[in-house]
Amino acid sequence: MFEYPLLMVFPVAMAFAGAFDLLTMTIPNRISLTLLAAFLVAAPLTGMSLPEFSTHMAVGAAVLAAGIAMFAAGWMGGGDAKLLAAATLWIGYDNLAMYLGQVAILGGVLAVVILVYRGLPMQAFPLPGWAVKLHAKGTGIPYGLAIAGAALKIYPETAWFAAFSA
Repeated sequence: MFEYPLLMVFPVAMAFAGAFDLLTMTIPNRISLTLLAAFLVAAPLTGMSLPEFSTHMAVGAAVLAAGIAMFAAGWMGGGDAKLLAAATLWIGYDNLAMYLGQVAILGGVLAVVILVYRGLPMQAFPLPGWAVKLHAKGTGIPYGLAIAGAALKIYPETAWFAAFSA
């Protein structure tokens, strides 16, 4: 009964985070906290063992630590670091390399697309406020799109999806 709503928490939260980042260049803490809370509820419902749960938590903590270091270096936003760590809880160790690879590829494509977009003259298009802000040089890249896109691509391959959709 609770399986289907829990199945949807991850993709809905990730899609919302990506869209929110595109529109505002921020990712609210409540999204990452929702993903954490849903993970803590979902883990026992899927029969996840304590060692597996511990591995998911350790991987999430390691990714958060790496994200904090990248934030401190100015390479990533704080919301991006928290979202990446929260998503990693759901992705797990088994899919981690594939997930991070997809984040890197999508992030690279996103950066190129935005750089091309920023090279276009502003007067060429009537733009809404969020698109004007995104066009401005130095405003950063809404990397939450890449984090969310990769998560949505990998999610159907995870044990979560198999456990809830069976």
